[in-house]
Amino acid sequence: MGIIKAKDLVHEYIRRDEEGNVESIQTALDKVSLDVKKGDFIAVLGHNGSGKSTLAKHINAILEPTEGSLWVDGFDTTDEKNIWDIRQRAGMVFQNPDNQIIASVVEEDVGFGPENIGVPTDEIWQRVEESLKAVGMLKYREHSPNKLSGGQKQRVAIAGVMAMQPECIVLDEPTAMLDPVGRKEVLEAVHALNREKGVTIILITHYMEEVVEADHVYVMDAGKVVMQGTPRSIFSQVERLKEYRLDVPQITLLAYELKKAGLDIPDGILTREELTEALEKLCQS
Repeated sequence: MGIIKAKDLVHEYIRRDEEGNVESIQTALDKVSLDVKKGDFIAVLGHNGSGKSTLAKHINAILEPTEGSLWVDGFDTTDEKNIWDIRQRAGMVFQNPDNQIIASVVEEDVGFGPENIGVPTDEIWQRVEESLKAVGMLKYREHSPNKLSGGQKQRVAIAGVMAMQPECIVLDEPTAMLDPVGRKEVLEAVHALNREKGVTIILITHYMEEVVEADHVYVMDAGKVVMQGTPRSIFSQVERLKEYRLDVPQITLLAYELKKAGLDIPDGILTREELTEALEKLCQS
C-alpha cells in the first residue's frame, strides 16, 4: 500500500436551516481514488472549486469522508484513534503562512510543533537547525517572522512542518499569495526536501509551471479526477486542459502553437531546453 491511498472518496458539504432540515448538498469530492507511493512528488491541479483543497484536508484528517475511504500510511482517517498518528505522518502547509506562524522568533516557531509532541529539548534544537537548513533559512533563525518576505515566511512554515519529521507534506496552494521570487524560493525548498530527504510531497496548485517536475499529476474538476499521468502526458493534451479551464506552461503552449503552424515538433514540450533542442533539430534537417 502507498503512503496515501483513497478509494471512491466522497465528501458532501450539507447546509441546514435553523431547524436542522437539509437545505442543500454540495458534492465537493465525487468518488476520488488515488495511490501515492512513498517518496513521490505528486501535483494536484484544478480550477477554483474543483475539490483539490477538500482533498488536502482529508489527507490531514481535518475532514472525514462522507463515503469511501482514505488511508495515510495504513491508518484509516475515519477512525478517531488514528488522528494523532495521521497528523504526525502527513504535515500540512496552508496558503497563507501568517496562519501557521505563531512565535515572535523564527527558531521558536519551528520548535513549537516538536515541543508540543514531547520531543526532548536537545533534539528539538537539532530538528530546528536541520529543518531551517533544509529550506535555506538557517541564517534567519533569530529573526522576527514579521520582518521576512512572503516567500521566506512560507519557507519557515514548511520548516515548522519538517521539524515534526512527517513522511509526507501536503501543500495547499503554498505560493498563491507570493510574488515570482517567493514562488521560486518555496518550490526550490520543496523539491530539495523531496530529492534529498525522501519526503513525499503532494502539491496542490493552479500554476502549471509548478508541476513540470512532478512524478505524477492528478487533474480535478467538479470533485472528480478527470485526468492523471506524467506531466508530459497531461500537457500533451492542450485542448482537453482548456475544457477544464486550465492553461499549460508557456513553453508548452508556444511549442503547441508552432506545431499547429506546421512545424514538426513533439507533443508535451515542458522546458525551454527541450524546445530549443527540437528547433535545432529542425534547422539541421
